[in-house]
Amino acid sequence: MEIHVYDTYVKAGDGRTMHFDVITGEKDHAKAIEFGKQWLETIGEGSATMTQNECQFCHSQDAPAPVTQAIEKDGYYIQKMEGCP
Repeated sequence: MEIHVYDTYVKAGDGRTMHFDVITGEKDHAKAIEFGKQWLETIGEGSATMTQNECQFCHSQDAPAPVTQAIEKDGYYIQKMEGCP
């Protein structure tokens, strides 16, 4: 499966910067932002600002099995990097 990676930097409620990738099966920037907002809700950061300024397309690549499975189940996968719970 080809995936599309959106590099994202969002300010958390406590001021720290959270860096994560929103990974989708479709190259659709609006959906990537929507998925990122859904995930932010699940970690208690639903009021964080997430627009095209915070979430930008990075690249496309083939997906490893765990990422493919998450996308098939949820529509997206979040790769946590810095500052994420």
